[in-house]
Amino acid sequence: MKKLTIAAVLAAGTMFAAPALAQDNGGNIQVKLMATVVLPDGKVNAVNKDPLNLTAGANTYASDNVVPTIAVEYFLSPNVSLETICCTTKHHVNGTGTLANTNLVNDVLLIPATLTVKYHLPLGPVKPYVGAGPALFIMLDGKPGATATALGVNDVDLSSNLGAVVQAGVDIPLGHNGFGLTLDAKKYWVSTTAKFYASGTEVLETRHKLNPWVLSGGVSYRF
Repeated sequence: MKKLTIAAVLAAGTMFAAPALAQDNGGNIQVKLMATVVLPDGKVNAVNKDPLNLTAGANTYASDNVVPTIAVEYFLSPNVSLETICCTTKHHVNGTGTLANTNLVNDVLLIPATLTVKYHLPLGPVKPYVGAGPALFIMLDGKPGATATALGVNDVDLSSNLGAVVQAGVDIPLGHNGFGLTLDAKKYWVSTTAKFYASGTEVLETRHKLNPWVLSGGVSYRF
């Protein structure tokens, strides 16, 4: 389903391409205001500590979210740019398998600090692009969910980790005044380690792959 969504986003970009006849804007800075769908994984890929064998036959998933984002891009040349994004997104972690219908972690606030180097294909005014770079996922403010609390957990800590991201998208100019439309798809590879505590004692430690797809669309202004 996620792959079909990405294909639809990129296909929509080509539909807009034909009527866009504007000249390239010569400014070095482009700002984008977008609506963004964050689709994380959240599965357990390692169990580091589980004395009560709570994870036997179980796994987890992280909830999806829709958030506003701002991207700022600086053009080093007509076809090469650097881009960073600003957003926060909040997620819950729930159980599957033997932990199905359980609520394990709530209100995990994530800041995906991202920097990509982008190459814009020189195909005319409409600019498809690809990019890649590092990403630091800063994890804040996770709380034990209802199930974890019922088991005596009163604190949870998720680690901030460095990972990587690739992206593809298209910028579509609207006239000659610097305004445009933008469509973007990113794939991240980042993990986090979750530590669960009961009265100060660590009772469970698991490692999770976040690896979200991040799909965005919105408006841009280059100056």
